Amino acid sequence: MTVHQDVHSSSIPVLCQSCDARHRGVCGALDPDQLVSLAKTSSKHNVEPGVELIGDAETVDSYSNVLSGVVKLTKSLSDGRQQIVGLQFAPDFLGRPFKAESAINAEAATTVSLCSFPKAAIERMMKESPQLEHRLFKQTLNELDEARDWMVTLGRKSASEKVASFLLMIARNIDPTLDPAAQSTTFDLPLTRADIADFLGLTIETVSRQLTRLRSDGVIRIENNREVTVGNLTRLQRRSGV
Repeated sequence: MTVHQDVHSSSIPVLCQSCDARHRGVCGALDPDQLVSLAKTSSKHNVEPGVELIGDAETVDSYSNVLSGVVKLTKSLSDGRQQIVGLQFAPDFLGRPFKAESAINAEAATTVSLCSFPKAAIERMMKESPQLEHRLFKQTLNELDEARDWMVTLGRKSASEKVASFLLMIARNIDPTLDPAAQSTTFDLPLTRADIADFLGLTIETVSRQLTRLRSDGVIRIENNREVTVGNLTRLQRRSGV
């Protein structure tokens, strides 16, 4: 069955038919009957910026697909200090299967739309569907690759390359409908200057200087302090050191 046929099939739950995670996310591994079963236990909801989605050492009882927005992942030290260790975008899977407790904090960086379902339901389907387990495993490996790439960014790139790398990551991930071949895009920064500095291991002043430099060089435009327009993604990529 082709994707086009699948979307318009009467056997696909209405909740799932227009959902991007249906094909690009983990739910793409489920057949119509499994989607019906999962839809009966799932719920869609919006979360405001700053709301905690998962707490460190919190018992895990549900998982979610990110439908829109950006989720900020952080690790905390015993004295309360935090480090942003990653971002999640649609249609990422939020949660860590096979663990009773979360080892990370997840917080809505922007308004986030989620489709949530009980832990027991998804873990049962993982046993029934090797394809679902494969997709989750593939996402885990992708996140590992991204973490290794980010280690290079933090450890070896200059301040200007770090800021350009951050903007390039946001540009490529924040809009799941963006044509991969597109050369321009506009988006709102999902993090504050302080969070960007934390994520990149820089000071707020350095982040602001580098954004100003990219704007002065015509690589980006910034409106209302948050709306960023990238006129040429290839040019931004060159500035990222890639």
